[in-house]
Amino acid sequence: MKSLGVDLAAADRKTAVAVLEWGPAGATLAHLALGVDDQEIVDLFGATDVTGIDCPVGWPDALLPFLTGHLASDAGPVLQHDGIAGRRLLAYRDTDRFVTAQTRLIPLSVSADRLAHPAMRCAVLQAKIAGLHGPQPKDGSGRLAEVYPAASLRIWGLNGRGYKGRGSTETERLAALLAELRAQAPWLDLAGNEARLAGSDDLFDAVVAALTARAVACNLTLRPDAAHAAAAGTEGWIHLPSCGLDGLPD
Repeated sequence: MKSLGVDLAAADRKTAVAVLEWGPAGATLAHLALGVDDQEIVDLFGATDVTGIDCPVGWPDALLPFLTGHLASDAGPVLQHDGIAGRRLLAYRDTDRFVTAQTRLIPLSVSADRLAHPAMRCAVLQAKIAGLHGPQPKDGSGRLAEVYPAASLRIWGLNGRGYKGRGSTETERLAALLAELRAQAPWLDLAGNEARLAGSDDLFDAVVAALTARAVACNLTLRPDAAHAAAAGTEGWIHLPSCGLDGLPD
């Protein structure tokens, strides 16, 4: 099988993809690219078995009634979100709160932070994929699943802090993180791309997304239970690995 990881940004130049080809003994990095447009992502989706995308695939359920009420001067749905607790329901999805409870990481808000712009692009991508391959469920039960590399790294016991950026400190931390990943996953053949991965956190995150996509395909992630199923179907669901890295090749 082939798993695709997409580190989606608002701009093509910061968008990275990685394709892992899985065999009996492990995985090989078959494709790695930075500066990727929508068409390449859609083409790669069609050529692979499962895709993990590092971007929200939906918005909080409470947001649309709030905005509609505001537009229509209907105070009812607007006043339901008076105060900080009410506004948190507009900013964070059910899956964001689940991730925080599981990992103590707080995902960026899709409606009130820098993720909003990439999420708009992601919505367009989902529509393009649906036109060619059918709609993909937002809960990740199809061929497209939302992933969160920082959470995957934490679950796998890797120190995923402070490696994003172009400073010397960040570069050193990324190189050390890559070395940790290689030590824990000796079955992962990076096909000579070590220097590229050590020099780009976008490329690195795309590989982590592809690894997490493999966990999704193998049913080795935490799925929404009855309490979370409805929201996962409309807001999206971040798939957290339920296994270690050593469980992925089996």
